[in-house]
Amino acid sequence: MGQDPIILIVRTIGEIFAFIAILRFLLQAVKADYYNPISQAVVKITQVPMAPLQKMGLRIRGLDFSPLLLAFLVKVLAFAIIFLYLGAGFPLPSIAIFSAVGVFSNILTILFWATIGSVIISWVAPGNPHPAPQILLQLTEPLYAIVRKVIPPIGGLDLSPIVILLGIQLIQSQLARFLV
Repeated sequence: MGQDPIILIVRTIGEIFAFIAILRFLLQAVKADYYNPISQAVVKITQVPMAPLQKMGLRIRGLDFSPLLLAFLVKVLAFAIIFLYLGAGFPLPSIAIFSAVGVFSNILTILFWATIGSVIISWVAPGNPHPAPQILLQLTEPLYAIVRKVIPPIGGLDLSPIVILLGIQLIQSQLARFLV
């Protein structure tokens, strides 16, 4: 039996927009190149809904958390529409928990795939000037640096991507019980 097309559309649009908002947060958190065309696209796509949220001043240590709030609100809205469509009412506490855990899980998913992408790029095309590999490397290098402080490269072999991937998988396996 297939899924209802309305639910599929609402959930897909919500997930894509939440993904872009989370990507905006991550790009500014790692201080990625603002003039990269991908960074510019992410900023332009999220600029209109971000404007009122940025006025709230959700800055901590110079980091703007309004993109995460936007992702959370988008997920809340998508879940609310789905619950109301199904006639299940509007269980706000459940929706808020699903949305918050979903945002955190999406952050981990982005970092997971960015790590895999950066590993592949380091094998296939190291130093590639294309904007996509540059963004992937800028997203993952701060994580690699943290792990390298604990586990330095051994004989030229950097184990930090493996540690990061295992850590993300461990955390996501614990989050799975809170996701819809």
